[in-house]
Amino acid sequence: MRGLHHLLPEEKDEALREFRERWKRELEGKASGWRGGAAAAANAATGDGRVDAHIPTDSGAVRGDAAAESPSHVEDCVSMVEELLEGRMTQLRMRMGGAQTRKRCRASPGDAPPAKSPGTGTLLEQLIQDLNEINEIPFFDVQLPYELALKVFQYLNRTELGRCAQVSKAWKVLAEDEVLWYRLCLKEGYHRGSSVSDSPCWKGTLRDCKRTKDNLRQNWKNRIGAISYLQYELGKILCDVSSHEDLVIAGYTSGDVRLWDTLHWDSGASYLRSSHLSTEVASRPHVNQVKINQSVAVASYQDGSVDVWSTESGQEPVHHYQQLQGVQAVALGSAGAAVATASGTQVRVDSPADLGNWTTLCQAELHKPVESLLLVPECLDAPLAAAAAGDSVYLLGPGRGPDVLHSVYGHPVTCLDANAMRAALGVRSSGWAVSYKGNKIQVYSLVTGQLEVSLGNSAGDFTCVNLRDSPAHLLVCGNKDRRVRLFDLRSGSPAASLYAHHLGVTAVQADDWKIVSGGAEGLVCVWEMRTGAKLWEMHNRHPVRHVRFGASRLVTGNVPDEKTPRGACITDDDLTAHRRHRGVICLYDFATDATRPDHVLPICCSSYAESSGYNYNISLAMPYDDLVAPNLL
Repeated sequence: MRGLHHLLPEEKDEALREFRERWKRELEGKASGWRGGAAAAANAATGDGRVDAHIPTDSGAVRGDAAAESPSHVEDCVSMVEELLEGRMTQLRMRMGGAQTRKRCRASPGDAPPAKSPGTGTLLEQLIQDLNEINEIPFFDVQLPYELALKVFQYLNRTELGRCAQVSKAWKVLAEDEVLWYRLCLKEGYHRGSSVSDSPCWKGTLRDCKRTKDNLRQNWKNRIGAISYLQYELGKILCDVSSHEDLVIAGYTSGDVRLWDTLHWDSGASYLRSSHLSTEVASRPHVNQVKINQSVAVASYQDGSVDVWSTESGQEPVHHYQQLQGVQAVALGSAGAAVATASGTQVRVDSPADLGNWTTLCQAELHKPVESLLLVPECLDAPLAAAAAGDSVYLLGPGRGPDVLHSVYGHPVTCLDANAMRAALGVRSSGWAVSYKGNKIQVYSLVTGQLEVSLGNSAGDFTCVNLRDSPAHLLVCGNKDRRVRLFDLRSGSPAASLYAHHLGVTAVQADDWKIVSGGAEGLVCVWEMRTGAKLWEMHNRHPVRHVRFGASRLVTGNVPDEKTPRGACITDDDLTAHRRHRGVICLYDFATDATRPDHVLPICCSSYAESSGYNYNISLAMPYDDLVAPNLL
């Protein structure tokens, strides 16, 4: 068979045919020798079944184990070789399949019981038989235990698990394991804190959560939902608004503080009593700022007093203290009950002790009056406060500080925000330093205290920045140059620049697909992050000072700049302000059932029957279609 590549095609076929014939003759000769040896071994056996020990065991003879092979087995081997030489593989494949079956049977401990027909045996035997079928998962030519195969499948996403479920029955059982889908639910942010036994079908639970999320996104884009106005009807002007999840708090020029639980509208703690009510003061001071989280609500007043309420215990304040000057900044963390206030150049952080008594954790005097103050989120053991005073930013906490995080002479800080790892601050350029061309956003690491990245180069001042609510590696900010900018912290380049508000941006927030911004002209805009397109907008009279949204709700607050308007009514001595001067709080709920007739926000839903002289919400259908023809008799 050597040197066939030097021959012609006809000569190669002839040589291959001669080789096959010669191999067949050799195999037939060996087969006849095997048959003769087997017959001799049978004749040499004694009557009691013993074999004569003097039988030679040469090449023509048969050993003890070879004698046990039947002639049919030898003929099968010869036929299989003949099929292999002739190019046919059917018999070989059948024998390989039988060998794999015998190997699987030998792998199971003990003798396998004979297979029963469907419908026979007890339910327990049927269950054991089903468990034995999925005990090993076939991965092509490798048999893996169920636990090891589950370990491999946990690295797949839901799309890949769906494709694997179509391979075979065993793979379908494995791809629909509850542990896999439970981990996918937690990985995608659904039902955090639950256990694997809380749902009978985690695959269906994840499907329902994804469907709800997709419906909410469509409602956001198409402005489908319900709107509510949180109004305070005593004729006073709105001073500040804050919200956290389902809780909304507002302070007014009358000194009143209102709390709404938008999830349970029948809550009894809608009115928070101020400490000024017990002092019998003739005219209560205006509310400066209000803040709220899940644990406490806090309000500061014009005379320097601070009241703290618990969101669970009731309407009476649980803590009160007085500052010598007016309080211009109040801060709360995302969780916990620590409260930070700034009065002039003094910063103070209070927190409740174990027995419920409030204590002052830290107190510091800065060089300049504090303009911005916040508590770093997720610092529950030791609250960490960040304060911007003039051209410097300080960090202070129990047993720490004030430490200087940022300080550039002549470059004041215009806005401030922080998350658990970083702090972002807007810096105004005064033009004397060559390295500071234009206003920038400086991002510092709270762990090392070093500058990580410098963003932007704008001619206008940065008025607001949101880092704690933005997605990972993203930062959204607003500027006086009328633009909303989205920056990528990894590259330092702007990911989006949106021309939004002609009087400047006052509030911004972003998530993984949308941006919500508010402007000084009273406009609230919703943008799609990927395309930069404006989805919709809503307008009110006063500047937007508060924007906060969750998965299904959006809270906006339009706070007037003028707190004591004159000439609002017929007589100037009337202290009741007109409705147009009061400000407004709007609550948008996008989880409302779209099948309800009043699900559309106030657009295209009016009729000529309204008493107002003009309405922007023009009806799409002619109202005359609903009129009944007169009965002419």
